[in-house]
Parts: sequence; structure tokens; C-alpha cells
Amino acid sequence: MDTSDGGQKLEPEWVEVGSNVCGVLRGCRDASVVAQHFVRAGWSTRSSSWHGYEVETSWCQLEVEPIEGPDLLLNGVVDPQHFDELGGVLRRLGLTYSLELYQGDDTLVREMHV
Repeated sequence: MDTSDGGQKLEPEWVEVGSNVCGVLRGCRDASVVAQHFVRAGWSTRSSSWHGYEVETSWCQLEVEPIEGPDLLLNGVVDPQHFDELGGVLRRLGLTYSLELYQGDDTLVREMHV
């Protein structure tokens, strides 16, 4: 897959936060297909490993990595005010997923399962 730098870069205030969101995309083994979906939604993407991708917009930056079995792992940082919007992006992509949002001390704040 070609990378795209057409989307917005993560706002600097969220770079400092570190990882606060993680999740699993179910039944989708190909991270490049998911990255392409994000590009079509206006996000930027780049290859981050042999089979993984980083997808990014101004309020979220995620690593999309294959794991054992038929799923992909998501982890990264999201502006908590956009947590529902992230779920909306995944829903519009037709993906089944679970997401967890954490605050600074690794306390689970919200969960979303679709």
C-alpha cells in the first residue's frame, strides 16, 4: 500500500500524552486494507513495520498491527473528546471492533464494543 501524508498531523498536545487508547479490529487480518480505509477518510498513514501501519489525524494517532489469529491490534493516542468519533470512523469503515480509553494512571475510562 502507498502511504499518504495528505491528512493532518497529530496536535502537539496529544504527542505528550502517550498511549491512551487500545483496541482490536475483529476479522480483518490485513493492516494495509484498514490503512487504506483511513486514507479514504482523510487520515494520513505510513508503514511502521513489515505488516503494520500508523494512521493519523489531528486528534488521533494509531498503530494498526496484525496479531495472532484473524484480528488486528490498535493502540495509540486519542483526544478523549473524540473517542466516540473514532468509533464512528471504524463503524463507517464497516469494521467490528472493541476500543478502550484510559487516563494518565492507566485507569479504564470508557469502553466501546461493536
